[in-house]
Amino acid sequence: MSDILPLTIGVLPTHNHYGLRNTQALAGVSHVWQDFFARALAEQLGGTADAQAAQAPAVADPAVEPSAGADLLSQILTQRECDVIDTPIAPPEPLFLPIAEFETDLLPPAALPFPEEELVAQQRQQNFESGWVRPLVLTASQQPPAPGPAPQPRPLHLPIAEFELDLLPAPAEPYPSEALVAQQKALDFDAYWARPLVAHNLRLAA
Repeated sequence: MSDILPLTIGVLPTHNHYGLRNTQALAGVSHVWQDFFARALAEQLGGTADAQAAQAPAVADPAVEPSAGADLLSQILTQRECDVIDTPIAPPEPLFLPIAEFETDLLPPAALPFPEEELVAQQRQQNFESGWVRPLVLTASQQPPAPGPAPQPRPLHLPIAEFELDLLPAPAEPYPSEALVAQQKALDFDAYWARPLVAHNLRLAA
């Protein structure tokens, strides 16, 4: 390491300077390689009969030797010769749809309402299934729960007719005097003439 001398830029000494020696060695190697490349090029492209450029390449068997990229090259050339047509791409156009909120004739017709009798029947069926059938089916294989306390009796509020006179039936209309006189005459006839006569005839027949 002591032989390496720090030199100023631009100074080329000739004593103990390894950079100069390396440059001279590389220059000699470069001349050797240049001579080698020149001879190889002369053998390949020379005018002699045994030059490699004058010899025709042997036909390779495609079943044995690889094509060395010939198939890929032919595919690339075929694709280049294809007639390519550019497809114009336009931006999407806005789609205008009718709004049913403003055009009510586009709405589907309203469903017909269920009749009142059908609604009552449906509610009764739903109450029957929810209150009796469903609990019975869900607790079919389970132990019945213990009965709870019965509801306590509570006083029954009944309207009292003595204090609420509007609950009483309407009073009957009195009979007219002519009807009372006719009823009294019929009662006297039955009690004093027809009834004793019928009873006397029954005694004779007995």
